[in-house]
Amino acid sequence: MAKDIGFTHIALSASNLDSSIAFYQRYANMSVMHERIDEEAGKRVVWLSDKTRPFVLVLVQKSQPVPILGPFAHLGVGCESRRAVDDLCDRARHEGILSKEATDSGDPVGYWAFINDPDGHILEISYGQEIGLAVEASEA
Repeated sequence: MAKDIGFTHIALSASNLDSSIAFYQRYANMSVMHERIDEEAGKRVVWLSDKTRPFVLVLVQKSQPVPILGPFAHLGVGCESRRAVDDLCDRARHEGILSKEATDSGDPVGYWAFINDPDGHILEISYGQEIGLAVEASEA
């Protein structure tokens, strides 16, 4: 079994895990990898992943979460195209959760927008940031 070394997850509280799971499925292509009731805290816990790298978003049920990812702190998800960003923005705008319209900031930031999750945490969707390529280049 491989060891998990390095940055493995981020944990956030969520008032309604089912709503949050549905949000991250729609906007970040994530699915549940693990689910349990934390015996000590008596809270439902889920791990979500997009299966592109060994990293999960941990969501812990809490009746009144305080959004810590906002107004600028955020989770970032790379999309396959500008059109994919635009499509997600259209969906978020229709749902009333688009908090920053898509903006082209050029290299290295790319084309990006902010969407609010059900508890007010911020999800950035982007195209053209190429973070993975920057990490690979630094290792060469």
